[in-house]
Amino acid sequence: MAIKKIESKDEFKSFVEKIEKGRDYKRPLAFGICRIDRGQKNREKVLQAIYPFVNWNENFGSAAVFIEALRESGENIDFTSSEQLFDITDAFIINAISAFNPYLDEAKGDAHKNVQVLKELAKIVECEDLDDSFRILFLFKDDAPQCVESVYIKLYALSLGKAELRSVNLNGAFGILHNVAWFGNEPFELDWLRENEIELKLNGAYPEIESVDKFPRYLQHIIPADNTRILDSAKVRMGAQLHPGTTVMPGASYINFNAGTTGAVMVEGRISSSAIVGSGSDVGGGASILGVLSGTNGNPVSIGENVLLGANSVTGIPLGDGCIVDAGIAILEGTKVAISRAELEKIKEVNPFWDVNIEDENIFKGVELAGKNGIHFRQNSMTGQIMAMRSRREVKLNVELH
Repeated sequence: MAIKKIESKDEFKSFVEKIEKGRDYKRPLAFGICRIDRGQKNREKVLQAIYPFVNWNENFGSAAVFIEALRESGENIDFTSSEQLFDITDAFIINAISAFNPYLDEAKGDAHKNVQVLKELAKIVECEDLDDSFRILFLFKDDAPQCVESVYIKLYALSLGKAELRSVNLNGAFGILHNVAWFGNEPFELDWLRENEIELKLNGAYPEIESVDKFPRYLQHIIPADNTRILDSAKVRMGAQLHPGTTVMPGASYINFNAGTTGAVMVEGRISSSAIVGSGSDVGGGASILGVLSGTNGNPVSIGENVLLGANSVTGIPLGDGCIVDAGIAILEGTKVAISRAELEKIKEVNPFWDVNIEDENIFKGVELAGKNGIHFRQNSMTGQIMAMRSRREVKLNVELH
């Protein structure tokens, strides 16, 4: 069977409504068409998935069309599963094009991205036979991913800001992705490189390997905002989320997947997986915000707005707004921090809901100060004691740089 060419937008709307009212139909959480890179040695191994456009809780009309086009092409959709993956076929393209007919001339620029993807696939089919490099994925629930294509659509959703950080289930992603050698945007199986090393090197065809990792780099898949700067592509991993205005300097900086910024931030240190940094903050050279696997007892760290992390400092607790951690010191959950009565009273003023007893000499564990605003963490250079006081400095980024 085939979808009859739809001639008007009203007819298209009725077509979509009929599909969505069908028995057992379920709107997907996410969906998208991708091109996959297969293994050079093992073609059953998917090395990466490239999505020209990702739908995340949006464009449900397009989802209905794609699902119906699959059905008319002979595929069965299981709406009870968490995800469904299908190869793109000529029949699917023909059916979907017939349904999207009223929008074909309008699909350009920012309009009708899914139709643009479909039109480009149609061009590819006109020039060559469609191979097994194109697939369509539907996520019906945010369960642990089951395939490479599923991991990638979630990484895209994070990096594009379509899903909030820490909101996506990536359990088991490391076991699904393959460790590969990256040359530009092309992944190579390590076994294939070993088997062909002599031939490649003697013929001057050995690739200039930039990294070996399961995750690609952010800039291999994502176009950043005009006012976002990334001075070294190796410093940001796919799945990171960079708010417009973020600057990532070279050197000791790094932003891992499922981590990032919520405003303009200067990054010269490490933002580990699951860590989030607020607008106007400065992560100084070599500073490290610990992730859930590195000293936080599994507790994700959020850094508030207008926070300064001094060079080579380490932070393993959440920090509120307007905090400062001096260079070279570590504030961890178990770190003992001394606060005088006078300074604690000042800190309490900017944390009015903090229920704390004030003594002449107050000793806290770092975890007890987690998320509090306006604290300046320092170290007594004579005794080595970590101290805290009310922050008196305004952390302000240079607007010309962001």
